[in-house]
Amino acid sequence: MKFKAVLFALIVSSALGAEAPLLKDEFLPTTFEGRRAMRGEWKFAEGSATCTQDDALFKKNKDHGPILFYDLAYTDAAIHFAVKPDAANKTIVFTANGKEGHVFRVVFTRAGMGVRAFPPDEKDHKSISLGNEKAVVLKADAWTKIRVELRGSKATVKVGDFVKTYEHASIARAKANLSVGFSYGTVSVTEMVVDK
Repeated sequence: MKFKAVLFALIVSSALGAEAPLLKDEFLPTTFEGRRAMRGEWKFAEGSATCTQDDALFKKNKDHGPILFYDLAYTDAAIHFAVKPDAANKTIVFTANGKEGHVFRVVFTRAGMGVRAFPPDEKDHKSISLGNEKAVVLKADAWTKIRVELRGSKATVKVGDFVKTYEHASIARAKANLSVGFSYGTVSVTEMVVDK
């Protein structure tokens, strides 16, 4: 009996000691502090956010499509989310931004996944390629879980069963927000959680 009491106490104390996420968006039809849904008419229902690109807005925004921004100060974090593009979708982009601009980006296209860093000393804040993964293509009309873990100069990207770590000194910079955007078609986003 004592063993069960001790085991129960350990389980409760570890559960209470677990840190709450830095951000958890349940995509309810109400507003969410720190989230900015832009460049399109986003619908929030059944635990997800969905938007269809408006071509006139796309042109007005200099070929930038709908986007969800999350204002959140962090340096190291694990960002989890899932996306579901339709067959007309051409790109989905995850970006971690600092106060001065982009820090790290993952771009999904029909040709695969590109991973980019943005060294602050690059003229015009140009990006550099950290990798191109032709085998990592998002399936149309299916949910794909994505995890981006930023720790110091390393970024570990997990997409389905694919996992790879990329490294560049510029990734270690402080971040001010993160975003998930896309171009063309309709995209749904769900399960947005940011852990320390």
